[in-house]
Amino acid sequence: MRRSIFAPIALAGALLLASALARPAAAQMEQQALVDRSTLAVQEMLGAAGGADAAHYNDAVTMLRRARAVMVCPRVFRAGFILGGQGGSCVLLARDGAGSWSSPAFYSLGAGSLGLQIGVQDAMVMMMVLTDKGLSALMDSQFKVGADASIAVATVGAGISGATTAAVGADIVTFAKTRGLYAGIALDGSLISARSDWNRVYYGQSVGARQIVVDMAAHNPGADPLRGALMRFGGAPAATAAPSYQQQQPQGFQQPNYQPPPSYQQGGGVQAEPLR
Repeated sequence: MRRSIFAPIALAGALLLASALARPAAAQMEQQALVDRSTLAVQEMLGAAGGADAAHYNDAVTMLRRARAVMVCPRVFRAGFILGGQGGSCVLLARDGAGSWSSPAFYSLGAGSLGLQIGVQDAMVMMMVLTDKGLSALMDSQFKVGADASIAVATVGAGISGATTAAVGADIVTFAKTRGLYAGIALDGSLISARSDWNRVYYGQSVGARQIVVDMAAHNPGADPLRGALMRFGGAPAATAAPSYQQQQPQGFQQPNYQPPPSYQQGGGVQAEPLR
């Protein structure tokens, strides 16, 4: 009798526990899907070593190796007839001085336009953030592309060569791979907004973009394939050239009173596990 009474209670408890454990994973499905699409976008945009877009690919990889951070928008959709609109979801990742990429912070991208236009366009977009100033601008709750004259943004479409020259002095360089009826994608006037609600769902706590991408205080293993793809194509940050007098010294030469530089230590937060 006692066993028959407690069996349904035990079963109900087990079901409640299973439901509680499954709820966080189910809540992250939309965010994880965006992270997975971003991984595929990185592989598609940077993995086309041959073909007509080889020069574009090489420029993008070169910029990624110099980048302080990168924003990936796996699908920016634009459609219009007279009145047009543009939108998409994005992730932002940054890396520390040792070359380890952070987990992603979530953003939305939206814009409206007015003009004689008809058609649809589907684009993958990567924004290579080359300076700390550019990264700080993107980490604001809202950033309007082209509105801040102190932030230089260069846009390069697929198949356009000379991106490295065109991007000299830019804080952010945008690469786009487009499909559809529009000749190119224009990001000027687009509003990039932080999605704090998505960050909270994905990490199970309230964390801001700076805590995620700079302090590396939050990590989700579901983002490891994306971090690995960026490590694969971007490698370590580009090293600063040594002074000429050091370049002329024989191998093994050390300046008098030489002291080895201290190892880099990311300040604040819990650093994500490096991917090698």
